[in-house]
Amino acid sequence: MTSSHFKITRKPTRAVHAGRLTIGAGHPIAVQSMCATRTQDIEATLGQVRLLSQHGADAIRIAIDSKRDIEALAEIRKQTDAVLVVDLQESYRLLPLVAPLVQKVRYNPGHLHHHEKNIPVREKVRQIVTAAKQHECALRIGVNFGSLDPAQSAGDRDPIEAALQSVEEHLGYMQELDFTNFVVSLKSSDPNDVIEINSRFSDRHPEIPLHLGVTEAGMLPMGEVKSRVAFENLLARGIGDTLRVSLTLPFAEKFKEIELGQAIVSDVYAGRFRSVPRFEQQGLNIISCPSCSRVENEAFIDLARSVRELSSFAQAENITIAVMGCRVNGPGETDDADLGLWCAPNHVNFKRKGELVGAFSYEEILPRFKQELEALINAKRSGAAEDSSAANAR
Repeated sequence: MTSSHFKITRKPTRAVHAGRLTIGAGHPIAVQSMCATRTQDIEATLGQVRLLSQHGADAIRIAIDSKRDIEALAEIRKQTDAVLVVDLQESYRLLPLVAPLVQKVRYNPGHLHHHEKNIPVREKVRQIVTAAKQHECALRIGVNFGSLDPAQSAGDRDPIEAALQSVEEHLGYMQELDFTNFVVSLKSSDPNDVIEINSRFSDRHPEIPLHLGVTEAGMLPMGEVKSRVAFENLLARGIGDTLRVSLTLPFAEKFKEIELGQAIVSDVYAGRFRSVPRFEQQGLNIISCPSCSRVENEAFIDLARSVRELSSFAQAENITIAVMGCRVNGPGETDDADLGLWCAPNHVNFKRKGELVGAFSYEEILPRFKQELEALINAKRSGAAEDSSAANAR
């Protein structure tokens, strides 16, 4: 759909400063991506930074998990003036060493419970904010449905409510600490959930800039479809100040995340809508996380493609398959799938309906996957036939 009269009124969010990049307050929507290479491989990571910069990335994220990663980051920082963002994961204690080297830091509330459980989360956030203030870094409070705070997501609680409660808790910490130079992200692999939760958050807190994203959008072309559904709906409502398209791509093709993000923004502001108001999943649904520096074996990317090819015969089946590249979101996302694979350095953890089937080598996993997929389809069909017979008997 194209409309020459379409006009977007952006939400009046406040300005968040990440070095030379200003997010919110009516500034152009910033398009981000993430290096797929291992941070300690300095030349390869610099190559990714340059590739993404050449394609117009406004900010580039790098994962940090150790002091050796920080040593590599320091060398990378010397050789680029790109706006760098660091993803801390569980390693919040490293922030005082990281903050002087970057312009923005992302932390996930769900990961602040994994280590030093005797230290209150409030104290951990205080340490993060103190370092951010000292080095004039922006923060992103990044909530993912696949790695929610265990205290919020216990039982069968609605993940949208759990995620909103988690972020509200951290907004309270920001207020206590008198810190406003932050953005929020609320992400799911379901575009409809992304639309709903960001709309609800924006209604409650219209002044806070939002970073938009669909986690594990997967491979093209479906990864573009899911991203467009979420972003077109939200941007058209004036919601969103920065975004990242998360695609499973070979390392040399990471720039496609930037190109697609830019294209979506351009299309929306030109009144061109290529998706639908709501994502209706029918048939096979393959969720796969973006290739990034947390991936513990680059074979994950080939595995995701092989899973798609191997399961092509099941396109009409209402089955969800998750193929995840690391320990961060892998356990949570695979728990919610009919069949889930998350990749360690030398093996693949394979789950069926959240239960661990076993750990398989990269050579063993595909035959076992096909076997389990066929068994799952047969079980579904047998169950449907039994239900039909029972209904006819009545």
